[in-house]
Amino acid sequence: MAKNSNGLLCKLGIVKSPGAAVPHRKNTKDCATVDMPVPAQVTLVMQQHIGAPCTPTVKVGDEVFVGTIVGDSTAPFSAPIHSSVSGKVKKIDSILMQNGSKAQAVIIESDGQQTVDPAIKPPVINSDEDLIKAAHDSGLVGLGGAGFPTHIKISPKPEVKATIDYLLINAAECEPYLTPDVREILEDSENIVEGMKMVAKLLDVKNAVIGIEDNKPEAIKLMTERLAQVKIDGINFKVETLPSRYPQGAEKVLIDQCTGRQVPPGKLPSDVGCVVMNVTSIAVLANYVATGMPLTTKRLTVDGSAISEPKNVRVPIGTPIKDIVEFCGGYKGTPFKIISGGPMMGQAMVSDEFPILKQNNGILIFDKQDAEVAEPSACIRCGRCVNACPMNLMPTKLEAYTNIGNTDELQKLNIMNCMECGCCSFVCPANRKLVQSIRLGKGLVRNASN
Repeated sequence: MAKNSNGLLCKLGIVKSPGAAVPHRKNTKDCATVDMPVPAQVTLVMQQHIGAPCTPTVKVGDEVFVGTIVGDSTAPFSAPIHSSVSGKVKKIDSILMQNGSKAQAVIIESDGQQTVDPAIKPPVINSDEDLIKAAHDSGLVGLGGAGFPTHIKISPKPEVKATIDYLLINAAECEPYLTPDVREILEDSENIVEGMKMVAKLLDVKNAVIGIEDNKPEAIKLMTERLAQVKIDGINFKVETLPSRYPQGAEKVLIDQCTGRQVPPGKLPSDVGCVVMNVTSIAVLANYVATGMPLTTKRLTVDGSAISEPKNVRVPIGTPIKDIVEFCGGYKGTPFKIISGGPMMGQAMVSDEFPILKQNNGILIFDKQDAEVAEPSACIRCGRCVNACPMNLMPTKLEAYTNIGNTDELQKLNIMNCMECGCCSFVCPANRKLVQSIRLGKGLVRNASN
């Protein structure tokens, strides 16, 4: 048995799995993806990934096509941004982001033709360096929400690469409502398998594993059949069936469940021999290698009590939320809260004018009855938040020390290890706003260290 194999022990029923038993509400799991009509205009934000923002490479009045680069950066920790429509650059402006910061944006007026850039062609892959360059040129970032540039993830330093023996594909999709990843499996399994083969050989791993929660039996069956046909000497391809318990899709939780290894505080998956990629990311990479078409569209789940027709929709990146809502039958009643992402880790939006980014995987819109949050009451010291925390933190103490601004104690309690999954807030019978407090506490720690 692997050292610190908490994930294996949970499977055997020896210890309780951390996290929370959130309701699944996968209302759109059987809804095949539909393509949305081309919007009148798109807004392409120059900050759609972790790392250095892009700078516009076009000017007002320029003609662009689907796949034309409109933003790029010389910084290695970045990814180019491509036009998702054909048309003309209408404006270059700044846009207010969800976190309150501002970013440049290229606004393109669509001509409705979706003419592909004539320069688009499949990349020539003759070496590992060619595949890494292809990942960069595709504009691909982590599509599960994090937005980590893919070419950085698949090009570890040689001394690190020598220790990596697992490629883990994250298809857990544990957030309620969201189903774009399971639709990716059911609709594009060939590209998933091809992407896994490419990256597994690139990293020279011994194991290529796709983790899928057990509430997705069709996806498990399909991928099991597909991977059984893959025969590459020295690499074991398989499906790992995961318990349906949130936050199973969190990177460190997935690693624990699939390998029995635990990522130490402040360390990365590569420190325990793993590289983790989202299932849609791996498929997009394979599609780019085959076609040369960069990342210009995104599949989203559109759901919630204020949506008339919940759907899985493929939209051009940069499409305003309001246009997507209209395509889904408009609002049902009065919308009270718009969430980009899932209800546990997603971000509330101030307006439906905001455009879709590469890393968006869902738009959830709720009416007042479903979105209102109960007022918090005094902590009853039940310990449920501690039991639920997948990172073994003490949320109530973190809240208390945040309230008095004690950054020394916050650091001692490893506040920066919090992944902000929301399990503590979800299970709290006193409705304490623990995640919000922890976010504030992280800010205090960052400011104190500057």
